[in-house]
Amino acid sequence: MRDGAVAVVGGSIAGCAFATAAARAGAGEVVVLERTRGRLADRGVGLCVHDDRAAELRVSGALPEGIAAHRLQRRRWVVRDRDAAGGRVIWEQPFPFHSYHWGLLWRGLREAVPDAVVYRQGETVTGVAEAEAGDGAEVRLAGGAVERYDLVVGADGYRSVVRAAVCPESRPHYAGYVCWRGNLDAARLAQLGGAADPAPDAVTTVCFPGGTCVIYRIPGPDGPRVNWVLYAPPPQDGQLRFDDPTSFPPGGLTPELSAHLRALLEREFPSYWGRALALTDPGDTFVQPIYDLETARTTAGRLLLAGDAASVVRPHNTSGAAKALQDATAFAEGWRRSGSFEELLRGYQGARGPAGRELVALARRLGHAQVERTPVWADMSHGEVAQWWQGQLAGAPGIGGQAMTP
Repeated sequence: MRDGAVAVVGGSIAGCAFATAAARAGAGEVVVLERTRGRLADRGVGLCVHDDRAAELRVSGALPEGIAAHRLQRRRWVVRDRDAAGGRVIWEQPFPFHSYHWGLLWRGLREAVPDAVVYRQGETVTGVAEAEAGDGAEVRLAGGAVERYDLVVGADGYRSVVRAAVCPESRPHYAGYVCWRGNLDAARLAQLGGAADPAPDAVTTVCFPGGTCVIYRIPGPDGPRVNWVLYAPPPQDGQLRFDDPTSFPPGGLTPELSAHLRALLEREFPSYWGRALALTDPGDTFVQPIYDLETARTTAGRLLLAGDAASVVRPHNTSGAAKALQDATAFAEGWRRSGSFEELLRGYQGARGPAGRELVALARRLGHAQVERTPVWADMSHGEVAQWWQGQLAGAPGIGGQAMTP
């Protein structure tokens, strides 16, 4: 299939990947509509991509070479122990991932977008709809303008305007717990003494009643950083709104929320890791309720959903970035094979719809076992933890997403 005008709503990771895919596959016109005016590269959260997924995505061209990444090889599960500042290891497993800084990954994807793509910032899309003739779609902008395209891709995240048109019945579901996130300069760990600090290739998962915290290194614009993601029950003081998955962005914590986090670290964490996370600057700390979402379909008419617009997966699965890039890969491959937009959309729905739903289901099992109904970690042997882990996978090969099928 050649030519055609494509609008990509959203210009972050999924949006850049889809814009590149459409342009390289043969679209005649590609326009990215990104609502923010600021630098998306300033977003500093960490993420991981499984080594096998990364290899596939490099071959497809969806993951450009040269983007800074930090190699991870093992994951240590630890519990608080008064005799060990860094905690007692209850299990260790292989962890073949590379970690990324969100902003640096986005920058690499943005720089890979072909020059022919028009990337427009400050463009808020208020609605989309099929064209009356059924041979395209219309995009309504905040300023009142209406633009027509042959295909509109919704890469606009969990609040997707495009999803509201494709699957209006789909709504994010609150999981019942929250996620605290932060990152700090890795050099600051020297303030604590290095005896308890594991090798840089290790992920540490701190386990406590009612939650877990995943800690690992990521590259940063100014050197290595320590990224952490802490899952726990929500504060009971009414500070959080559970109708909004981003209640308190970086730098927005109230004194009460900051005090709640400090108390949690002091009460539940091995002393080393509690003190380490406490080094995080307030401007690099935030909290959000955890949600997930699955859709019955990822296409409708000339509309298509990508990344978090198609499915919101709890972060336990470590698959979000890989899934968005796989969506773009499937889209590009489908474009090259298809003779019409209708054929392209049918193929994409068949390939990516089930994949998104399976990831949501796995992440729900992981959240249930690691936050909602945690075991008595300290009483478990290595073998019991390994068996507990396999129970969460329930036959899945592992976390980090799935291999793409031809």
